[in-house]
Amino acid sequence: MTQGAGLEATAGTTAANPPVPAYGASTPPGTVPSAPSVPSAPTPSVPVAQARVPRGESPAPTAPSAPASPAPAPSAPEPTPAAPAQAPPREYTPTERLPVMGPGHTIPDTPLVPPQDRPTVALTQVPEPEEGPLAESEGPGPLYVVGDVHGYYDELREALAAEGLIDAKGNWSAGNTRLWFLGDFTDRGPDGIGVIDLVMQLSAEAAAAGGYCKALMGNHELLLIGAKRFGDTPVNSGAGTASFQAAWLLNGGQRSDMERLEDHHLQWMSRLDAMAEEDGHLLVHSDTTAYLEYGDSIEAVNDTVTETLQRADADECWDLFRKFTKRFAFRDEDSGPMAVRELLDAYGGQRIVHGHSPIPYLLGEVGSEDDEDGGAPVVEGPHVYADQLAVAMDGGVTMAGKLLVVQLPLDD
Repeated sequence: MTQGAGLEATAGTTAANPPVPAYGASTPPGTVPSAPSVPSAPTPSVPVAQARVPRGESPAPTAPSAPASPAPAPSAPEPTPAAPAQAPPREYTPTERLPVMGPGHTIPDTPLVPPQDRPTVALTQVPEPEEGPLAESEGPGPLYVVGDVHGYYDELREALAAEGLIDAKGNWSAGNTRLWFLGDFTDRGPDGIGVIDLVMQLSAEAAAAGGYCKALMGNHELLLIGAKRFGDTPVNSGAGTASFQAAWLLNGGQRSDMERLEDHHLQWMSRLDAMAEEDGHLLVHSDTTAYLEYGDSIEAVNDTVTETLQRADADECWDLFRKFTKRFAFRDEDSGPMAVRELLDAYGGQRIVHGHSPIPYLLGEVGSEDDEDGGAPVVEGPHVYADQLAVAMDGGVTMAGKLLVVQLPLDD
């Protein structure tokens, strides 16, 4: 409807009233136009044509606005005006139902909902977490270690599921549990790359659940990295000329693993630590004292191994592989406990946990992993020896033994 259409002037609404400022006109702060008194005698009615409010102005409650400059005519045709509205009665006052308050008074707020009808909710305080997803009261989860896997993917999944660490689909299901692999994921068995992929997957899933899954560098990781990087490049083996490729094949390297080996597998293996300490357990892959040649602390040894691999010098990497392949440093009844204590004194912990040397080797049940006489060795669990200071975790899965997944500490 066209603004102002249908409004007629009534008595007392003549030009005697002060003009209303046009829209956008400024009024000095604090200045309020004073309204003159309304004449007591009625004045003649103003013709309707003269009482119309110019287009673009807002009508005053009781009087038409003062003439203003007409707004530009719209390009579109105007709609047909609606029927004139009935003028309100003279005695109507828009604010007559509101109380008249003196200066400094306000109308008190009235609550929409009475106090007795308002709902109340008892808030339960949530404890602050310590760091990450674990609450302070929970602390670290249980500690598990896994012995040498050597490509036996199905056996690994079965052993992890038996301890409740993964579900039927192979996903992490152990919450804030801590899981350590002691190295040697590939070679000899059928699916070394599948094993690496599973360990990498569990590492991500365990971290998201508040736990962790970590792994150590084994001598077979060094061998696979060398075979991929250096191939048949001759190296000084100390007993003539050799190569990583030849040594890898001689020690159970699987061509299917090499075909499926990708850059992200190599990068992951190259960053693995050589040793770690958890709850008083010094975790290493090999039962050797050669770690002492690479640093006087856990951090120093790990840094030295990582830097050696980054330099990508074939002879340096071969020397590292050769020293990590040594074994049986703790087996002798007299010198074994002394060798363990030497490592514990240097790196901390109360007990060494290692893989690398299969338990049937340490017990003298077989001479090598290729022995077929006498059938499969019987391995029930970890082998504790060297005055109870060393725990062997390689159950000999490559010789039909057992892939060990064990919670620490052991019940002696």
